[in-house]
Amino acid sequence: MGRLSRVLLTCGLATLLVAGTAHSAESQQAADTEQGIASYYSDRFQGATTASGEPFDQQALTAAHPTLPLGTTVVVTRTDTGKEVEVLINDRGPFIDGRIIDLSKRAARKLEMLHRGIARVEVMPVATPN
Repeated sequence: MGRLSRVLLTCGLATLLVAGTAHSAESQQAADTEQGIASYYSDRFQGATTASGEPFDQQALTAAHPTLPLGTTVVVTRTDTGKEVEVLINDRGPFIDGRIIDLSKRAARKLEMLHRGIARVEVMPVATPN
């Protein structure tokens, strides 16, 4: 095999490896995506201790999720409007059947869901704690 052939073969294999890695990351991200109903915390929880140990703050961009590791950052997208917000998981919940995430009031406001109190969303993890 000539030098040019080896270079082309090496470049081709490198391209496949990079493409495979990107595809694998996309597949994993898609597999972690959840769809369901979001709600938001009542004002009565302001200052209560979260599962992470910090006080709950309605003005922070945070959320409760039943299983994602505390410290995970997720993008929550309202499926009917496409509005998005990035939040940090710092608590556990929601504890109502059919709901997949409980947002702070500030996050709910960004999704324009304060009036109804709930919205159909997609939750996609974008960063997990080390």
